[in-house]
Amino acid sequence: MKEILLSLARASIKSSLMNASVDTSDIEKEYPVLIEQGACFVTLTIDGELRGCIGSILARRTLLEDVLSNARAAAFNDPRFPPLREEELSQVKIEVSVLTHPEVLEYTDPDDLKSKIRRGIDGVILKSGFNQATFLPQVWDELHSFELFFTHLCQKAGLSPSCLHRHPEIRVYQVDKVSE
Repeated sequence: MKEILLSLARASIKSSLMNASVDTSDIEKEYPVLIEQGACFVTLTIDGELRGCIGSILARRTLLEDVLSNARAAAFNDPRFPPLREEELSQVKIEVSVLTHPEVLEYTDPDDLKSKIRRGIDGVILKSGFNQATFLPQVWDELHSFELFFTHLCQKAGLSPSCLHRHPEIRVYQVDKVSE
């Protein structure tokens, strides 16, 4: 099942470059789990450097649709990068992360949160008012400490680096990932 997610993501990007569509009729029959609702992130890298990452936090469409759509969006609509060029396709490595349903994590203060967060396992959604951001569990590989992880997550949400002291809502999720 995991390999088909990578194949679908690559096929979606390739078909978009050729102004075509992906035929999924046989895939839906062979992998019925793909027609269940699911949420995923598709991350693209070239030579180990991020080249695009777009995803869904909540399942609002089939996993098949989510993979196809997020692969296209990561390649062509991530505002941090120019659209992927055809000559880059052979260099791109793809990772698909299927998310569990996010759960609210109750905590009393930053130290309590630190004791409850599982580094490298938990993806985190931080929300305060209209500001929200998420980091996949894989981000722990780059931002090793709790303090660094949450400083960057607060900033990504458009909040002050020390936003945990304002007690934002925290939700956690895990991922089942596959990468090339």
